[in-house]
Order: sequence, then C-alpha cells, then structure tokens
Amino acid sequence: KDNKLFIRTKQENFTDCVELINKIARIAEEQNHHPNLFIKEYRILEIEIYTHDENTVTEKDWKLAVEIDDLLR
Repeated sequence: KDNKLFIRTKQENFTDCVELINKIARIAEEQNHHPNLFIKEYRILEIEIYTHDENTVTEKDWKLAVEIDDLLR
C-alpha cells in the first residue's frame, strides 16, 4: 500500500503494546532502519515500513519486516 509495508497487531493491553515497541526499537537500532509506529485504541500497534529517503520499499524494509514478523510469532 502506497509503497510501504504494513504490519498490524493487537496486544492484550497498552503495556504489552509498549513492550513490543521497545523490542522493535532494539531490532531497528541494530539494523539502523526505523519504522513508523502507531498505537491505536490503546492496544493495536500499526507498523509502517519503508525507506524514507527513497520513499519506497527496499531490501532493508523486507529484512526489518521479517524480523518483526518473527518477533510476533
């Protein structure tokens, strides 16, 4: 959608959502590639991944998305 990858996940509560964001932040820092993260309705996390300076999806985005997907399993 709009040259971006999206992941949406529903957590049990707000605290779990924030803890997940912290785990994603560690992965993002390791890869030096940072997604946009949005909390909606206190427990839904939406993750938007794309290469900002190219305004499209690149191999870096797929790598990050796979690691986040693995984290969610």
